[in-house]
Amino acid sequence: MIYLYLFITFFEIGLFGFGGGYGMLSLIQTETVVHHQWLTSAEFTNIVAISQMTPGPIGINSATYCGYTAVHNAGFNGWMAVLGSFTATFALVLPSLILMILISKLFMKYMNTTAVQNVFMALRPVVVGLLAAATLLLMNAENFSSLTDNPWQFWISIALFVATFVGTKYVKINPIKMICLAAFAGLLLLY
Repeated sequence: MIYLYLFITFFEIGLFGFGGGYGMLSLIQTETVVHHQWLTSAEFTNIVAISQMTPGPIGINSATYCGYTAVHNAGFNGWMAVLGSFTATFALVLPSLILMILISKLFMKYMNTTAVQNVFMALRPVVVGLLAAATLLLMNAENFSSLTDNPWQFWISIALFVATFVGTKYVKINPIKMICLAAFAGLLLLY
């Protein structure tokens, strides 16, 4: 039964997740952690980190890892957990595949019309909002600690966040290099 719920959940995420994988993260977290409680918040944070480090789109990687972890946490192992990965990944990709097949000819014919251009202009703020929501959802006590629990970890996490933001936005350091530097600094300072 979990496979059916995984399929429906990730199909809906794939259908309504605009803005790519980062835009889908808040939807994936809401469904897997809050609504269905298949994962803990810490497990989801780990999945996001692993999804960013592995090759491929983050949304598909997250679905793959979430499907596996959800089935594994339900008490199934081995090939059954792998089937959970496949189910979540396929369900996430299926709406895009269907929609692209259906509208590709229409889009090529009408892409320069005013109506189509207006739709894309309206979607831009929605995508920005989804990205901001994903960022804010990951800025929690599990990732940054808190001033009362562990002030050292809290301020180090904030400093690494600010340094990474400034390094990638203004100094123009390669994001992959910045991730490695922040990880190394975090390991040195927090342990």
